Amino acid sequence: MAHLRIPVGPEDHTQGKTDALITLVEYGDYQCPHCGRAYPIVKAVQKHFGDRLRFVFRNFPLQEAHPWAEAAAETAEFAAAEGKFWPMHDLLFENQNRFGGELFARLGSQLGLNPRSLQQALDDGLFAERVRHDFSGGVRSGVNGTPTFFINGQRHDRDFEFDTLVETLSLHIPRK
Repeated sequence: MAHLRIPVGPEDHTQGKTDALITLVEYGDYQCPHCGRAYPIVKAVQKHFGDRLRFVFRNFPLQEAHPWAEAAAETAEFAAAEGKFWPMHDLLFENQNRFGGELFARLGSQLGLNPRSLQQALDDGLFAERVRHDFSGGVRSGVNGTPTFFINGQRHDRDFEFDTLVETLSLHIPRK
């Protein structure tokens, strides 16, 4: 079984307590239809486990299959620099069927981000290295498709349906 090679750290995008019993890491691609399908499932899993779960999202854009994936990831990182990663993460998944430069600017504006600054950051590749860092960590961890999940450092090789994730995640909660 593959293990997460890059431990979760302060540079990661996380939701939940750092001392949660379970850490779920997703390597995802904002344009991937499978990741789009996983998005509401992960939200439901987070709600189900509450404070017992910490969720981490890392970029893994598959540019050959998804031409807007890299720009979407860089857009999310631009938003992160403004303290708005999670709202942008959600908007990107909720609008993944309409990707394009105009959409990214519109989503940024919705969040109060400067669309010209966003476009300049994309043109300059300002956040490309951050995205590459996530991607290379995924490759080192055995990620070869999206979404790929790790539960407490171990790759989850089963499906990502709600019931399957809940069952697998529950195995990491100590019994009383």
